[in-house]
Amino acid sequence: MRAKLSKRYSRYVFAAFYVLAGINHFIRPQFYLEIMPAIIPWPKEMVYISGGCEILGGLLVLHHKTRRAGAWFVILLLLAIFPANVQMAINFSVTHNPHLWVAILRLPLQALLIWWAAIYTRKETVERKGYR
Repeated sequence: MRAKLSKRYSRYVFAAFYVLAGINHFIRPQFYLEIMPAIIPWPKEMVYISGGCEILGGLLVLHHKTRRAGAWFVILLLLAIFPANVQMAINFSVTHNPHLWVAILRLPLQALLIWWAAIYTRKETVERKGYR
């Protein structure tokens, strides 16, 4: 019983994390513009699109019928935004930003976030009775 509750709460935390992160793209777009790799076209639009995608992914994971698709969507999003995390580390290194350690920590953190999303891609996670 406790495992089911912790998985349910984990899902709510997951959803809240992505919804709030997505909202932040609209509140503080300049932060994301500064870490956008120069090769990406339409940077401002991409900041808003990626923010909207984070919100959508978080919301999709909440409902049992869309959970697997939402989790895969988040995984693909995390892979797509990884270059921005690399760019952030490069920018912080070049400018001698004292928060360089945060930018470097974000790189392996992406793997942990992918693992967390992957939990919700498993069919048994979606269909197990009592885990909706």
